[in-house]
Amino acid sequence: MSGRGDAASSARADAAAICTQIAAVFSASADPTARSVLVSELAAAAARGGRVFVHGVGREGLMMRALCMRLAHLGLPAHCVGDVTALPASPGDLLLASAGPGAFSTVDAICGVARGAGSRVVLLTARPEGDFPRRQADVVAHLPAQTMADNDEEAAAATTESSRAKLPMGSLYEGAMFVLFEMVVLELALVLGQSPAQMRARHTNLE
Repeated sequence: MSGRGDAASSARADAAAICTQIAAVFSASADPTARSVLVSELAAAAARGGRVFVHGVGREGLMMRALCMRLAHLGLPAHCVGDVTALPASPGDLLLASAGPGAFSTVDAICGVARGAGSRVVLLTARPEGDFPRRQADVVAHLPAQTMADNDEEAAAATTESSRAKLPMGSLYEGAMFVLFEMVVLELALVLGQSPAQMRARHTNLE
């Protein structure tokens, strides 16, 4: 029982450390926050009847797909770029893309296509000062979290036994994305007048 208790205590400590790291990302957020930027842009897209497209690569892409699902539950016409059912982007539409480290060649290309089609582009990134955000995004949403572009060796050197659950590579940014999107969905539901029951009614029954 002692071993099981020690394991449970260790798991609680690691979970608390990870949650603390993610919470600190939002404590460091500049004004306007990424939350307010995303809620404002998504609400505006809904008001003008535009479609919403989301795009990201790797684990960032998985978080974007999770957001897309909730936007659909909110009644928005939301699509993941690359899905076979994604419609063409057009004026009035919104592309929400993520490039945590500041730029990805594929994200750059997709944003360029969206802008060329007349769609509005919002970029979520931890590095808003780069050339890519200024060149391709109409609006930048800053999420100040560690990404793959940051120096893991320095982070590892600073790691102590009390902080051994420090998230590696881009995990902090990706975890913060998930929390950010949950906060955005909660606020957007109020803005759009969508109840939990209405959202649940839009969930697929083909499971």
